[in-house]
Amino acid sequence: MGVFDIIDVTGHEKVVYCHDKPSGLKAIIAIHNTVLGPALGGCRMYPYAKEEDAIEDVLRLSRGMTYKAAVAGLNLGGGKSVVIGDPKKIASEALFRALGRFINGLGGRYITAEDVGTSPKFMTWIREETDNVVGIPAYLGGSGDPSPVTAHGVFMGVKAGVKKRLGKDSLQGIKVAVEGVGNVGYNLCKELYEAGANLVVSDINTDAIQRVVKEFSATAVQGEDIYKAEVDVYAPCALGATVNDKTIPMLKCSVIAGAANNQLKDEIKHSAELEKRKILYSPDYVINAGGLINVYSEIAGGGAEHAWALTNDIYDTLSTIFDVAEKEKITTAAAAARMAEKRIADVGRLKGIYSEG
Repeated sequence: MGVFDIIDVTGHEKVVYCHDKPSGLKAIIAIHNTVLGPALGGCRMYPYAKEEDAIEDVLRLSRGMTYKAAVAGLNLGGGKSVVIGDPKKIASEALFRALGRFINGLGGRYITAEDVGTSPKFMTWIREETDNVVGIPAYLGGSGDPSPVTAHGVFMGVKAGVKKRLGKDSLQGIKVAVEGVGNVGYNLCKELYEAGANLVVSDINTDAIQRVVKEFSATAVQGEDIYKAEVDVYAPCALGATVNDKTIPMLKCSVIAGAANNQLKDEIKHSAELEKRKILYSPDYVINAGGLINVYSEIAGGGAEHAWALTNDIYDTLSTIFDVAEKEKITTAAAAARMAEKRIADVGRLKGIYSEG
């Protein structure tokens, strides 16, 4: 299937291929929807095995950003950029400034930010060529590291899931398996530990694992054992698609609530399978919206207090989604998508109303 055939299905407005041979830049920018506002989404850098993998990733991620912004009540659309390559080998000022020029050429339709494989430093290089970048360091007037805000949103989502499925207001004694303890996973573990939860953790980074084991009395496991752990909550906080045909039969949790994007390998199929198994799924683009909220506050000028207040609302948003799914007898993924699509349609209709004077 060609790119135009794919975007006929996904509904993307614009896909841009960026190439600068001297710097080694090979990137793709995908703008999914700008009805609510400019498309915002991070810049991911990864050594994709095939260009087709990069295309699939950027299209999925940008669509997810549209839904994330819509459900969070933000005046933003969805977009994403991916840079093909190993950040440890080819990341440079020239490469990211070249990308910044491509972004600037989009006239404000796309705003970028930090993502997997990139850093605030890379964003400062992009900023040399365009104002359409957020998540820059605090000392330059930006919102800084979004990880604590993202983690707090997931923490609120864990609480909402535990309340809905287990009927408990407290996380005291609740067992949570956290897969991936990088910046977001670490901060999530910290909040969970302080709330009295018991942690099971896994990560390919042994130093990161040792840190959470030492600081938060976590139990470390390896490989597939994270899915087999007898816990109340499974929190995927690494790469996506960890909820799939192979892992679902292993799960012994009651709730899935994590920070990773695209947690379900197949959204329709696997959300239905989780529902059948009585596992409450917290749609990823709802629960992990804290990072987007953080950089939105940078644009809106609301500051840190504004970001944390909006992130607290993730509890109520997820609670509503859980209740709608139960009442309508649909999956939580379908309920979240319905909420996002309704807001986009409603605002799109309002923009068509003529205002005089």
